[in-house]
Amino acid sequence: MKGEAGSQLQDEKPKQEGHIWGSMRRTAFILGSGLLLFVAFWNSVTWHLQRFWGASGCFWQAQWERLLFMFEGKQWILFVTGATHLSTLSFWTLNGLLLVVDTTGKPNFISRYRIQVGKNEPVDPVKLRQCIRTVLFNQFLISLPLVVVLYPILKLWRDPCRRELPTFHWFLLELAVFTLIEEVIFYKKIHKKHHEWTAPIGVTSLYAHPIEHVVSNMLPAMVGPIVMGSHLSSITVWFSLSLIVTTISHCGYHLPFLPSPEFHDFHHLKFNQCYGVLGVLDHLHGTDTMFKQTKAYERHILLLGFTPLSESIPEPPKME
Repeated sequence: MKGEAGSQLQDEKPKQEGHIWGSMRRTAFILGSGLLLFVAFWNSVTWHLQRFWGASGCFWQAQWERLLFMFEGKQWILFVTGATHLSTLSFWTLNGLLLVVDTTGKPNFISRYRIQVGKNEPVDPVKLRQCIRTVLFNQFLISLPLVVVLYPILKLWRDPCRRELPTFHWFLLELAVFTLIEEVIFYKKIHKKHHEWTAPIGVTSLYAHPIEHVVSNMLPAMVGPIVMGSHLSSITVWFSLSLIVTTISHCGYHLPFLPSPEFHDFHHLKFNQCYGVLGVLDHLHGTDTMFKQTKAYERHILLLGFTPLSESIPEPPKME
């Protein structure tokens, strides 16, 4: 028996090494391909955006200096206000519109894009009220104090309220770093309460136990700005974009011209698949294999028309 166990261990070791080496090669391929594409499109895309950024740069710099003058000696208030108000407003504006559809099923031209047909039609009002109470608690009693603490941490590295606004190219670099850090930290976090919703709606993106909210939502978003010593303007845009993107990922509708939520919706449906944000680590670790065998994977594209993908790529008929 001992000999058989030893031989099994010896057989498994090369397999593990092969798996690690394969993961490293796939990582190098993905990063290398991404870098080549990035370099190829960098000059052409950023030239146009830089012109817009430069043309409006003087205006925004002047507005920023005016804010600094108004909050002179009280920059921490400016930081907390800027880092929380715009992102919170973005979150509730988008989710307010989605909640109209979730609770009434109207307008029909939105509800027809529902991913999990027959779910949340309409959403359970008791569950919804509990969800909204939890989200408000997380935002005002968890996120707000954490942002207050973030300010002195950032000042140890660089003043987030410094006079000069970041350049456009630096902001793009920050955005790329923020996204990669979020992918690594967020991947495969345990969030049981969050998964009470197997068919998510937009507002459930922040529905989590307070500890889950800190570890899975706040920490991945905050580490990037700390590492980069970011300016308040970059942090404000990043927090707002993060909440908009996560709302779209949870909204339950595959809407035209918006990022596909199929990947994360499948994660809520199955729980042990599609853990990440970008999907890179899921590809490397094989935690998207089940997803790739479904119609949801075929529908995981940017919808450039107005025919719902649930109609053009329907689920196969159930076997009786």
